Amino acid sequence: MQKMSYNLFLLAFVLGIGGAFQYGLQVSIINSPAEYIKSFIRETWLKRYGSSPSEEIITLVWSFVVSIYSIGGLLGSLSAGYLSVRFGRKKAMLFTNIPALLSATLMGLSRLCGSFEMIIAGRLFSGVCGGLALNIHLMYAGECAPRKLRGLIAITASTATAIGKFVGFALGLREVLGVDALWPILMAVNALPALVQLLTLPFFPDSPRYLLIDKKDKEGCIKAVKQLWGDGDHTAEIDDMMAEQEAIHGEKSKSVCDLFRDKAVRWQLITLFLVSSCMQFIGVNVVYFYAYDVFIKAGIPPAQTHYVSLGVGITEILTTVLCGFLIERAGRKTLLWKSYTVMALALGLLTVTLSLQDSFFWLPYCSVALIFIFIMSFGIGPAGVLCPLPTEIFIQSYRPAAYVFNGATNWIQLFVLGLLFPFIVEGLGSFCFIIFLTYCLSMAIFVFLVMPETKGKTMLQVMEEFNRLNYRGKKRQTALQQSTCSVMIVTRL
Repeated sequence: MQKMSYNLFLLAFVLGIGGAFQYGLQVSIINSPAEYIKSFIRETWLKRYGSSPSEEIITLVWSFVVSIYSIGGLLGSLSAGYLSVRFGRKKAMLFTNIPALLSATLMGLSRLCGSFEMIIAGRLFSGVCGGLALNIHLMYAGECAPRKLRGLIAITASTATAIGKFVGFALGLREVLGVDALWPILMAVNALPALVQLLTLPFFPDSPRYLLIDKKDKEGCIKAVKQLWGDGDHTAEIDDMMAEQEAIHGEKSKSVCDLFRDKAVRWQLITLFLVSSCMQFIGVNVVYFYAYDVFIKAGIPPAQTHYVSLGVGITEILTTVLCGFLIERAGRKTLLWKSYTVMALALGLLTVTLSLQDSFFWLPYCSVALIFIFIMSFGIGPAGVLCPLPTEIFIQSYRPAAYVFNGATNWIQLFVLGLLFPFIVEGLGSFCFIIFLTYCLSMAIFVFLVMPETKGKTMLQVMEEFNRLNYRGKKRQTALQQSTCSVMIVTRL
């Protein structure tokens, strides 16, 4: 067991550093050099055209720099399904490092070449890397883990994202790279994790499930299982994979259109969309937006707020690690509905404390506490628990399409909310939390009443749970019988 865990967690680390870490890094790293990049745009424009650009032009170019990352992420997400099926999880993961290196090169040389367009192009490529890496990382990690460690291994993606955000904040401090002379190096730092993964991932095998179910390579699957899990008896796990292979009857990987058409995965798709694809409606970005003002009101000097942000980042890292230890004990369903409930309560109380914070001197301190409670609940709940969800509720033939749909929906929401968010805050103020509160409360009820528990179950057992929702009467019984029959046949073999 120790050997299995060691090799598996080493793979999770390698996947994380070039996968979800890149996403977290790019989300946070853009904040620190904002003013320096705007000055660079102003200087470049003046040299080219002989006149200083208006503030509207500067704001427009900067908005392109920020928002084009989401467009790149959407393009990456849409490509993840094809690449992971056509070339396998391992080669597709290695491919994600090419746009990462391109983006680092373009942004790192932008000042030397006197081109702010290179920053925009670099952000586009870093978005493509983030969209590809997030989807393939989660799929690869989830398929490599044995049933008992599936949740824990998948959650390492959430921890990698949180560490990426923290590293981005830390590197952006004035004491590190957050100064005018060094911002090109700061923007090019994503080359390092890409190079680390390119050098280390080739030593690991492809996903055992992909090798057996998609490539029909049983020997390769057994070899991969032994390399990742050790030399113990893994017959039961391999039997589960063979049962899943038999259940899909040799069907090729499905498209996103098939997800919408096929009644057999209707409730899986509804669950994925409501609980996972709509994660942007949890409101974590809005809480981060208000955190700065809350910290100032609580008496923290403006110059010190960056260090408090590091504390928030450390909190998110620790809670995702804690989620990894809890998920196989408490279960996915329990952690989700309880954390959604706590987040809804925290958002409701934040609405009150922010509205009345000038009335009582102690209310800003309550707001600070509520922000940390919200972030802790987010880390223990959705940030971690939703990582293994697409792997667990979809069988092999639908899984790549599910990741494409989930990723694309998240990136579209990130882009749209990024555009609408300033107007929402301006119009509603702190009452904008009510929108996100409603979502969190609705999801707590949905998860508690509808979503089945997936802890410790095989893919086919989870499929049977959803068949109770997807089918009624004879059709449901037929589907359950077929699934049971498939398991019995393969087990006998």
